[in-house]
Amino acid sequence: MIRKQISDRVAAKSFAFVHQHNLVYNTCWEDPRLDREALCLGPQDDVLVITSAGCNALDYVLAGARRVYAVDLNFRQNALLERKLAGIRRLDYAAFFELFGQGQSPRIRELYADVLRAELSPRAQRWWDKRLSFFRPRGWRKTFYFRGTSGFFARMINEYIDRVVGLRDEVQAMLDAPCLAAQQELYARIRDVFWSGLLRWLVRRDATLSLLGVPRPQREHLERTVPGGIAGFVEDCVDAVFGKLPLADNYFWRVYLTGSYTPACCPEYLKPENFARLQAGLVDRVSTHTTSVCQFLRHHEQPISRFVLLDHMDWLAAVDEHALQEEWQSIVDRATPGARFIWRSGGLETVFVDRQVVRYRERRLAVGELLSYDRALAARLHPFDRVHTYGSFHIAEFPGARDQAGEPGVPLDVATPTPAALVGSHG
Repeated sequence: MIRKQISDRVAAKSFAFVHQHNLVYNTCWEDPRLDREALCLGPQDDVLVITSAGCNALDYVLAGARRVYAVDLNFRQNALLERKLAGIRRLDYAAFFELFGQGQSPRIRELYADVLRAELSPRAQRWWDKRLSFFRPRGWRKTFYFRGTSGFFARMINEYIDRVVGLRDEVQAMLDAPCLAAQQELYARIRDVFWSGLLRWLVRRDATLSLLGVPRPQREHLERTVPGGIAGFVEDCVDAVFGKLPLADNYFWRVYLTGSYTPACCPEYLKPENFARLQAGLVDRVSTHTTSVCQFLRHHEQPISRFVLLDHMDWLAAVDEHALQEEWQSIVDRATPGARFIWRSGGLETVFVDRQVVRYRERRLAVGELLSYDRALAARLHPFDRVHTYGSFHIAEFPGARDQAGEPGVPLDVATPTPAALVGSHG
C-alpha cells in the first residue's frame, strides 16, 4: 500500500511537472465537428472553453458563437492562441498558412519581429522571444507540430514509423487513399507490423502517456475496465482511425504523422474563406484568460451558456476533488438557464462529476441530479470522432427557465450524503 501511494505521488508530480512547465498541446485534440452538433451554437451564446491550442475557440466563433472565452492555467497555451489571433489580424493568408498550416516559415524572424510581436501581451512576448526556432524549417523537429510535449511524442512516432518498422510509404499511401476501402486494405496489410511488441510496451508507460496529457488515473481506469487494458484501448482507437474512419479529412492524425496540414485537410480556421471571416471581425470575439475555470467564473459577471470542459476533470478528480466541487459550484452559479456542457474522458464513465454536491436555488443537490444528459446524441456522435482517443463523450444541459420550479435536492441546512444511485456509471 505504501509503495503504491509513493508511486501514485511520483506519477502525479511527473504529470504536473510536464503540464506546468511546457507547451503541451500544439493543436487541439478534440473534434469540433462533434462539438458543433452537441453545442447547437447560436448568436446568443457565450462559450467558455479550456484553451488547449486555441483551434476550437476559433471554430466556435466560425460556428456562430457571440463570444468565446479561452481559459487555461498554462499561460503557454494562451500564448499560442494569442499568436494565432495576432496572425489573423496582421498577416495575409499565405503567411498565416506558412506558420500554422505548414508549421514552418523561412521568414519567421521578420514576421515575428515586424508584425506579430506588437500584438502580443508582455508575457507572451517574453515567451515567444526565445522560441522562434519552433517555426524554423530545420533540425530534427523541423516543424512547429513536432514541438511541445505532444509534438515530441508525434516526432517519436514518426521515428518509429521511419526507422523501426519502415512503413513511411504505406502510411503516406493511407493518408492519400482515394477511398475508405483502399485505406482499409492498406491498413490491414501493415497492421501487424505496426503493432510491434515495442509499441505495445511504450503505450503502457506513464511517461509516454503523460506526453499526451493522459494522467495515471485515466490509465488505471482503463486497465480495470477495458479488455487488454490501456494497450488494448489504444490499439482499438488506432484500428478505428485507420480501419473504419476516412483519413481524407482527418487533419488531427495527418498533422502528427507528417508535421503539417494541407489546404484540403486542416482545421476550419486555416481555410481561406474562414480566415477571411475571422480577419473581417470574428477574431475579436475570442479572448484569452490565464486562470482556472473556477477563478474565471467567480470574477466574470456575465452568464455563460456553453461550457467546453475537455477532459481536465479526470485529472481534478484524481488529485483534488475539492477543486472539482468548487469548479462545479462556480459553473452552476454562472450558467444560464438551459446552458449546455460537453466534456470528454479518458475513461468510460465520469461518475466523479455526478457525485459533486452543489448549491442551487437554496437547495443542495448532486450535479447528477441537476443535469439532463443527452446520452443518445453523445452515443451517436462518439463513434465518428476523428481523434478517437477518448473513452467517452458527454453532453449535458442545465435546467431551463421552465424547469426551475420543483427541482430535486434538499434545503441547504440539511447534510447531504452522495446519493447511492450515483455510485454507478451514467454512461
